[in-house]
Amino acid sequence: MKKKPTSSQPSAITIVGIGASAGGLKAVESFLDGLPMINQSGLAFVLVQHLDPNHKSLLTEILNRSTKIKVTEVTDGIAIEADQLYIIPPAFDLELKAGHLYLSKPAMPYGHRLPIDSFFNSLANELKHKSIGVVLSGTGADGSAGAKAIKAAGGVIFAQDPLSAEFDGMPKSAITSGAADYVLAPEKIVPEICALIENGGITGTENFKSEIGFSEPLVLSLFKVLQEETGHDFSQYKPETVHRRIARQMAIHQIKELASYVNFLNQSREAVDALFRDLLIGVTQFFRDPMVFEELKTEILPKLLEGKAKGEAVRIWSAGCSTGQEAYTLALVVWESLQSLDHQPEVQIFATDIDSRAILAARSGVFPLSIANEMSTERLSQHFTLEPDGHNYRIQKNIRDLIIFSEHDLLKDPPFSRLDMVVCRNLLIYFSSELQRKVMRIFHYALKPTGILVLGNSEGVGADAELFSVVDSKLKIFKRVDSTSSFSTYRGFSKNLFGGGPKPALRQNIVSVHSAAQSQPSVREIAENALLHEVTPPGILVNAAGDVLYLHGRTGMYLEPAVGEPKANNIIEMAREGLSQALLETLEQAAISGTKEQKRNISVKTNGHFTLVDIEIFPVNHATFETLGITYYLITLTESKNELLPSEVPKEQRDVPSESELENHVKYLRQQLSVKEEFLKKAQHEIGTLQEELKSSSEEMQSINEEIQSSNEELETSKEELQSVNEELSTVNTELQVKVTDLSQSNNDMNNLLAGIGIATIFVDQELSVLRFTPAAKDIINLIPTDIGRPLSHLVTKLIGYTSMQKDMKVVLDTLVPKELEVQSTDGRWFMMRIRPYRTLNNVIEGAVISFIDITTVVQTREALSKANDLQRLAIVVRDATDAVTLQDLAGNILAWNPSAVRIYGWTEEEALTMNSKKRLPANLRNEEILKLHQLSYAEAFESLETKRICKDGTVIDVTVVASPVTNSDGEVYGIATTERPRSSSAKKG
Repeated sequence: MKKKPTSSQPSAITIVGIGASAGGLKAVESFLDGLPMINQSGLAFVLVQHLDPNHKSLLTEILNRSTKIKVTEVTDGIAIEADQLYIIPPAFDLELKAGHLYLSKPAMPYGHRLPIDSFFNSLANELKHKSIGVVLSGTGADGSAGAKAIKAAGGVIFAQDPLSAEFDGMPKSAITSGAADYVLAPEKIVPEICALIENGGITGTENFKSEIGFSEPLVLSLFKVLQEETGHDFSQYKPETVHRRIARQMAIHQIKELASYVNFLNQSREAVDALFRDLLIGVTQFFRDPMVFEELKTEILPKLLEGKAKGEAVRIWSAGCSTGQEAYTLALVVWESLQSLDHQPEVQIFATDIDSRAILAARSGVFPLSIANEMSTERLSQHFTLEPDGHNYRIQKNIRDLIIFSEHDLLKDPPFSRLDMVVCRNLLIYFSSELQRKVMRIFHYALKPTGILVLGNSEGVGADAELFSVVDSKLKIFKRVDSTSSFSTYRGFSKNLFGGGPKPALRQNIVSVHSAAQSQPSVREIAENALLHEVTPPGILVNAAGDVLYLHGRTGMYLEPAVGEPKANNIIEMAREGLSQALLETLEQAAISGTKEQKRNISVKTNGHFTLVDIEIFPVNHATFETLGITYYLITLTESKNELLPSEVPKEQRDVPSESELENHVKYLRQQLSVKEEFLKKAQHEIGTLQEELKSSSEEMQSINEEIQSSNEELETSKEELQSVNEELSTVNTELQVKVTDLSQSNNDMNNLLAGIGIATIFVDQELSVLRFTPAAKDIINLIPTDIGRPLSHLVTKLIGYTSMQKDMKVVLDTLVPKELEVQSTDGRWFMMRIRPYRTLNNVIEGAVISFIDITTVVQTREALSKANDLQRLAIVVRDATDAVTLQDLAGNILAWNPSAVRIYGWTEEEALTMNSKKRLPANLRNEEILKLHQLSYAEAFESLETKRICKDGTVIDVTVVASPVTNSDGEVYGIATTERPRSSSAKKG
């Protein structure tokens, strides 16, 4: 054989791989009928068909006579050319490499080979998104695995419509696997391929984005439609992979612009589903990368399993399990590792994927024959059984029971927790780096300390290397590193990922007073407003802290903004020199007393001079404020009518004071100083008290805060555990629902079976109470639905002469020996009654089953057969008797004639049956004998008669006749039987 090229070269032509088996010749001929005119298709076809390795194939000659293009049998290393059909020779596998076809001896024996899968796999590896596969008529599932490989590479798969296939096994398998993009009659496939090529859907160029109008807003719109319909967000998947899949679906639907495709998705749920399935690249197989699973079996799992105490569960998560091959591989190596242990811990493998169809296929545990190429013969024979159809393997129950399959979104749904191992291989390569990092944090959270993480060969922990230590860099096996920040890391991530976030801060309700009048003011309103502005003093509405809520009048004489950065409008901060202390004291007194408080003659510096001011503060009572539970205060500031003391007059305006004025001034200053000292002492005391209270409160708050933090952490942990438990319960519930559905279906089938076969059956428990019965049982025992639970002895049967049913059932339950007997019902029907013990699957006796099989026809047939036997015996006697035995009706017509009568009289039976007995009587005796025979018809006893008879030849012989009447069932005489014996051998002519 020729040496294969070491690197692939892009093919300049479009290569179409065709797989066919039984019935494939007719399908291939129909397929090629769809070709355009010769040498104008630009296509090359490679036909892989199941051929007998012991005989030369005539397929090339047959197709050469019936197709438009040249047909060639493949030779090793042949270069592919356009407008030709290449046919695989018998006893070889076929591979495409760099535009050439290479032959190889198959590794599997005849009958187990899958040459179509083999060629389709090479087609996918070589041509990637330009590969095309066609699955035509055939039995089995060859081609399905290869079709999935082509679709995963971005290629297109056509399957023959099963209705048009002579054998629909292969097309149905390809369709069921989800790989088929088109399901068409064979003659319609080539035109569709040509249309795809024309639209650039198969041979698309590298700058396909610009050709079909890709833009960021349009792609985001597409992702939005996809997320709304499926609930899954693909916006953070790697763009190149996603964009190529989008372009592929556009080509399949023959849409050339992305904007049109987005509109099409908005109108077609089927198109959205097709794109969603296409984006889920389900490439998987058993023991993919065998070295990884060998390492798990020999090094990782033994240590993990040995560290488990008796009764402790081993929890493993297989994320992105697709159709289950990798999860089952994991279960196989776990089961093999368990066999070497003295005590075997419980194993729980959670296998999840977002593809509901893949999960459904994984749950079934049924796989094509091609898995024989993915594992050893020993594993295959030990853990799989061949299905009755001979086309699939089913995994055995002991392995299936280790796994719980569940539909689960890794990026949206709560993760599992307390896991010993997470296996996620060849999924992260489709995620962006940001998404990969988020997934790493999920896995870190889900794993126990020192838990194991297994990734694909092209994957790694990336920027989160501090969360995992390397166990085997080549096999991509890592160990979780415990981190104090892991919980908060996951919490922060989960808030962003699962739509959480900080709750809005509680804000203090601020009540402001607004004038609602917007219509033209009345005279009264004008007067009231004038009084408010001209007569009432300046007023300020504040809260207990002094924050200003509303200002009325001209307050600039007493208030001004504080110096520095803008602060909250607090009246204490805004008060002019000399006013702030008095305001603070008065406001405190009003807050304590809850009544009006005032201070008079407060010296306030205003506009370069001092003014005496009176302060009044009182609570504002209003229903709105009371409802909110808040107290507001109104402050009024008025100029005092008292005159300023000389010391309060600006220096430049003063006259020279007298001695008495100076004494008064000193006295006033001492009073002011005394007041301020008293206020200072009071303030210092209050500050000290407040400091102690604040210190005590701070300590209490710290203690409470620590308790709350501890409780919060416990609650968070409990919450996450509950979420995980809930997820597990949801998964188990899904499994149980599937089992309940199966059980319901089985129950329905059983009920229909019991009702359909028409056999009366009654199930009773060990106390002989009715558990269940079939509709036919009502004809034998008076049963109604409400009789379930009643003792059978309480019910009336319709059986004649049979009263020991309960006794017979007790004997059967005691001895476990079935009993059979025939019984008759009141309507005349006969039944075979069988009483047998009721055994469960665990071989436990829980009652008895009574069945009544209608044997009326059998009994009637048996009776008829008995009568027939009696008649047969009588006929034998008549036949073998030496005397002539005849039967005649009352008119003398002969009805029966035995062989001795033929011998004695000479007439054959046929002749005799046409005669009347008068013909056999001599003329002189005829009237007398007829009279005697007529008298005999009324007699009950037999009578012997000496007489004569005429033979056929005219001879008259002497005979002794014994005659007896023959009666019917009503006792009426309908004939006379005679036994006639010749008395001597002499005879004479009559």
